[in-house]
Order: sequence, then structure tokens, then C-alpha cells
Amino acid sequence: MNKPIGRLFGLVVILFAILVGFTSRWTVFEAKSLRDNPLNRRVLLEELEIDRGTIFAHDGTVLAKSVKGPGKTWKRQYPQGPLFVQSVGWSFPAQGIPDTGTELFRRDALLGRSDSLSSAWVRIQGHQKVGNDVKTWFDQEAQRVALRDLAGRAGSVVALDPRTGAVRVMASVPDFNPTDLNTARKDPTSPLLNRATQAGYPPGSTFKVVTAVAAIDSGKYTAASTVDGKSPQTFSGVPLNNDDKVDYGPVDLTTALTFSINTAWANVASDLGRDTMGRYMRRFGFDAKPQLDYPDSQMVSSGARVKGSIVPPTDPNVDIARLGIGQDKLSVTPLQMAEVAAAVANRGVLMKPRIGDRIIDPDGRTIKRIGSEQQSRVMKPSTASIVTEMMKAVVKEGTGTAAALNGIEVAGKTGTAQIDPLQNITQPWFIAFAPADHPTIAIAVTVERSLGGFGGTVAAPIARDVLEVLLRNSVGG
Repeated sequence: MNKPIGRLFGLVVILFAILVGFTSRWTVFEAKSLRDNPLNRRVLLEELEIDRGTIFAHDGTVLAKSVKGPGKTWKRQYPQGPLFVQSVGWSFPAQGIPDTGTELFRRDALLGRSDSLSSAWVRIQGHQKVGNDVKTWFDQEAQRVALRDLAGRAGSVVALDPRTGAVRVMASVPDFNPTDLNTARKDPTSPLLNRATQAGYPPGSTFKVVTAVAAIDSGKYTAASTVDGKSPQTFSGVPLNNDDKVDYGPVDLTTALTFSINTAWANVASDLGRDTMGRYMRRFGFDAKPQLDYPDSQMVSSGARVKGSIVPPTDPNVDIARLGIGQDKLSVTPLQMAEVAAAVANRGVLMKPRIGDRIIDPDGRTIKRIGSEQQSRVMKPSTASIVTEMMKAVVKEGTGTAAALNGIEVAGKTGTAQIDPLQNITQPWFIAFAPADHPTIAIAVTVERSLGGFGGTVAAPIARDVLEVLLRNSVGG
């Protein structure tokens, strides 16, 4: 081979390699980003001709389905209206509105997408494209009870199976009917916001469960350890009082949790120190977004916030004593606090929360089971047992008696964060799990900006009602 022919051959090889590279880039490596680009009109038209799969609650209730639209197109309907609007999400591509919620996270499955070659073969054959169905763990009866009890008050209820992480309830108020999406987008009360995963609130005394776990699991304390519960006491140069300024004096840790004694737990957090508190917070999932099968853009991290950013407890701006009682700069989601309860309930193991149960093809065959997965070992089983007994006392004789169920032991913790003391505006909380000795449900409830409300009187009754339904409808995960 002479040199000119060799150079020509080399040039052809290089050009062919470039062609293969760019073809692979768009058809394989970056196919998803190209497909998901809202400016890609061809893909949009193709999607509108797909009979998108149905989303089901766990009992088979239809939460989202496709119906015939103009010509060859399909459009989305939500038969349950506002019931699961934020968590199921919405899909209105013809209106140029981005998908959200489960509609977005499970988009490829719902559209029946597979690899590019098989998708092309379907088009060549002229077959109608039908998506796969998604079955969730949502319990529509319990969701209705959660929304009924919130009674239009802004707030959230999250319930999950601590053994598997299966999310049974994810309620957020204000809500809206998906058919009124354009109106809801202009609503100043922000009904599009999923308060379960996107809203950050001060957790109040529910966070004392995290401090109790750190205290006992680290070996520095037992349930019988004595701490100083007198009131007031000074931390970081500022006086701290107990509720109603009650002076308890020396108390054991169980009593301190039962009656939610602020100064006692502030002393514990100060003694444990920033590093220990930070270590256990990370194990619970704080300082990072939840590991939920849900769009990352619709979730926020829980933890101490300084100038809008999450910082660890080692940050000098954090008052560790007040952080230990759920005050200072803490901002948490209801999902995160449900995970706190779930980790204690599951003998110290935190499971990744999951909305999805399985993917089902158009012939009714399960093509994928979305299995449970451990997120972290938060504490020793013995620690979980001790903290469970302490939380049982809260419901039996402490601040959480309104959550008691007939014949079923509940372990719980109340919280009442001060939002605006001058106006008597509070953020009531309650976290719990049941049955206390063999838990199948963990729950977190919060109500925004209550006028003088307490966790034990506002949030605990909601948790009780939802727990009652879920325990009756309990299923394996």
C-alpha cells in the first residue's frame, strides 16, 4: 500500500470512528437526556401516542390512568382527585408542563421504554406502544383519614412500614385537584409543594428521640441515668426553661422523655458533644436528601441550616444544647421524622423508604419487584429496645396519651416547636410506631403554624386515627 492510499485509508477509519462515536452518544450514552429534553418535539409527539401505564394504590385503586385524547393521542386522568396529588404527581406533556412525583420517577416504566433497539423494532412492526403499570404501597383509606384529620390545616402525615420502608401514607395539605393545576400554580399557599419531602420545620421535642438514641447507644447513659431537670438553666449564655417553667430537679432519662423535660435533654446533648450528635444524626439520614424513589428535585435535606445551607452539628453557629431538644437551627421534613421512628421500631435498622412495590407489563406479569433495602444500622438492637420502652411511657403516662389505642401499645414522642412566641404560634408534632413490641407502622404528623396547639393535643390524635386504619389494613412488604 503506497503512502497516499494509506493516508486516505487512515482518514476513512478516523471519520468512521467519529461517526460511530456520535451515533453511540445520541442513541446510547445520552439517549435519555435527549429523550427527556422538553424542546424535543418529536419525542413529545411520540409520548402522546403512548398508552401510558396505570399507577395503582396497593389495594388496586387507580390513582392515575390514560384515556383517549384527540387523534392517536392519550391524556392523563387522576380518578382520586387531590388524594395523592403531590406524591403521585402529574403528567401533562401536551401543556408543556414537566412531569412530577411518581409520574416522573417511574416515567420510563410507565412509557414502556426499554433499550433503543427493541423500541425501534416495535415502531418498525407498527405495534401500538403501551406502557407498564406501577403498583405503589399507598393505602388510600389511611390517606383519606390523614387528610380528613388535617381538616384543611397546612401540614403533613407520613406513615411507612419500618420493616421494609414501604410508604403507606404521604399526605400534604394544602392539596388540589390535578385538573386545576394552572390555578394551583398561582396559589400563594403553595399546594404544589409536597410538604412531606420538601418542607422544613423545627421538629421540637420529637428530636429528643435522636438525642436519647445517641445517649444510650454511645454507652454514656442508661435509661436510669440521672440528669438535671431544673428550670431555668443557661446554655450558650441564654436561659432555657422547661414547659410552663416547671422545675423537675434530678430525673432519670425515662422520666425526662416521658414529660419532655427540655433542660434535662439539653444537658445530655451538651455532654455528648457535637461529634457524637453529628454521627447519630447522619446514621438517621440527616444532612442528606432522603433515599426515596422520588424525584431528587422534590426533596430537601434535614438538619441544621445556616444561611440556607445544611451544616453539621460541629459548626460553631450551632447551639448543640438547643439542637438536642429540636430547637436552634434545625429544619426537618416529616419523612425524615418518620424515618427516626422507623429506625427505633426496626430494632435499630433504617430501611430505605420506597413508594413503589412492582412494575407490571400490559399482560399483567410482574416484570420487576422493587425490593426492600437497608439504608443504615443506626443503633444496637438493645438500644432500640430501651428507647422503645421510654417512648411507650410517653403514650402511657406522659405527653402523648391522646395517641393510645385500645388493646395495642403505641410508642411515641410529642413535639411542640415555638414558631412565634409573641403570637402563640406553634408547630405541633407527633412521631410513633405500633404495635410497640412488633411494629408494622411508623408515623410522623405535623401541623403548620397552629394557634397555641401542642403535639399531644393536635398531632397525636391524627397519628392515632391513621395508625388504627393501617394496623387493620397491614400487609407484608
